[in-house]
Amino acid sequence: MTNRIMQSDYMHWAKFKPPVRYALTSSEVPHYHMDRLPISLADLDLDGASHPRYAPLRDAIGARYGMPTDRIVAADGTSMANFLSLAALIQPGDEVLIERPTYEPLLGAASFLGAEIRRFDRQPNEGFRLDLDAVAAVISDRTRLIVLTNLHNPSGNLTGESILKDLGALASSHGAHVLVDEVYLDAAVPPRRSAAHLGSEFVCTNSLTKVYGLSGLRCGWVLAEPGLAERMWRLNDLIGVNQAHQAERLACIAFDQLDMINSDNQPMLARNRASWNAFAEGRQDVTATQAEHGITVFPKWSGGDTERLAALLREKYDSAVVPGRWFEMPDHFRIGLGLPPADFDEGLARLGRALDDLQ
Repeated sequence: MTNRIMQSDYMHWAKFKPPVRYALTSSEVPHYHMDRLPISLADLDLDGASHPRYAPLRDAIGARYGMPTDRIVAADGTSMANFLSLAALIQPGDEVLIERPTYEPLLGAASFLGAEIRRFDRQPNEGFRLDLDAVAAVISDRTRLIVLTNLHNPSGNLTGESILKDLGALASSHGAHVLVDEVYLDAAVPPRRSAAHLGSEFVCTNSLTKVYGLSGLRCGWVLAEPGLAERMWRLNDLIGVNQAHQAERLACIAFDQLDMINSDNQPMLARNRASWNAFAEGRQDVTATQAEHGITVFPKWSGGDTERLAALLREKYDSAVVPGRWFEMPDHFRIGLGLPPADFDEGLARLGRALDDLQ
């Protein structure tokens, strides 16, 4: 077995890269200021206690996503939800299939847990759609888990329910589960229900971070069948024990107001997608499918390795994109669509000037 990955180089880069004024690297909507909500200190239960498996928060998640409480596991963000899911589903040496390109911490966590990782490709010339034939070509009776993101990170591609159902059937025929990171799914147009509704083979993760601008709450969760959910709760006793209770209380308050909190985000994202589509269509050196969903796009640059583009943007234009090397495709780059429109338009203008400089 190859050496385990012991860190996420991408997350370290994302956290500590030098700041810029027009950060097209952002992969979430603007942060929501919770002081806009009617919150008092009494709402936060400042008694110093923690509350194991805090039922009101799980009830709120269940009401929002149509799931019974015994299928909901709370976690500190989607990243911890993914880790708990992986740790509960696989043993060292198990075969795990992971999409390419994908979100790097998924690879890292599976490696850390001792998985034997095999890959299936999402092809850029097909809009990064999920190809069942590509999965079928690598699955085996040793496969214990298939891992994907929906919406796809980095491209924003949506996998529909019919494809997911067929994927679930394929997984079940080999005794495997399907882990779906759904942190962007609520930014589908219109939003789709979780794949957790499609069968017990699906394990789905999500949070209030990317789509709702509430990353500071670290409110994440897993949707899984009850026996597996119980296994995750017990596993978390080794890792996190309980969530921070004041964050749980704030998350409950946020769920009560979530439609209002999100009311400006979807029109903003639709507007920014249209701006991005017009920008990409007007360039000969950028290849991209139409942005229909989500908060990220992943175009190809004809100039090759996008580290050059990222460096020029940072040094000359006070802007930034995510170089494609972080997604194993160096000639691509990821752009976030979640900036306020004026900032997004200025970021695109600066991107255009940088691309012109490099022609």
